Amino acid sequence: MKIPNILTITRILTTPLLVLLLLKDMPAWAFGVFVFAGLTDALDGLLARVLNQKTRLGSFLDPLADKLLLVTCFIILWRIPIRGIPVPAWLVFVAVGRDVVILTGFFLLTLYKVRFEIRPLVSSKLTTLFQLLTIFTVLGRSIFELPGWLYQAVFAVTAVFSVLSGWRYVTVGMSMYRLHQK
Repeated sequence: MKIPNILTITRILTTPLLVLLLLKDMPAWAFGVFVFAGLTDALDGLLARVLNQKTRLGSFLDPLADKLLLVTCFIILWRIPIRGIPVPAWLVFVAVGRDVVILTGFFLLTLYKVRFEIRPLVSSKLTTLFQLLTIFTVLGRSIFELPGWLYQAVFAVTAVFSVLSGWRYVTVGMSMYRLHQK
């Protein structure tokens, strides 16, 4: 197995550990696990390019690992606030809803036998970055304090990018479907 895929699988395996730490009221440890998961995310992509180890498996596992980690964190941090700051329910709805829309689009394209390759859009990469930043700031509250307005700003920017990238995937998917119909 290639090193980038091992890192991606490691990220997948950190998600249950992070949940367990939050359920056991150990947010500082959960923060450390989240930072570790983020580093594996950065490293797997870098190594895949540098070592020329891009694989089809990795192209499926990497976004799956990201979604598993982020969706799980959004939901659990909505239910378990860190020092009084939860991820707001509206942001959970936007972030998770975006992923549901994207997965529904993939399913429909597959159902209609539209050929497509899973390649992240720039807007999607920015969305992932801001979603990671949201989780980082909320979990990080167990270690450092930021001004209250900054949490709200991060939540708002994350929501905007989530909606924009979700809409972008919808428009790209519709274009693929229309081309397939011709």
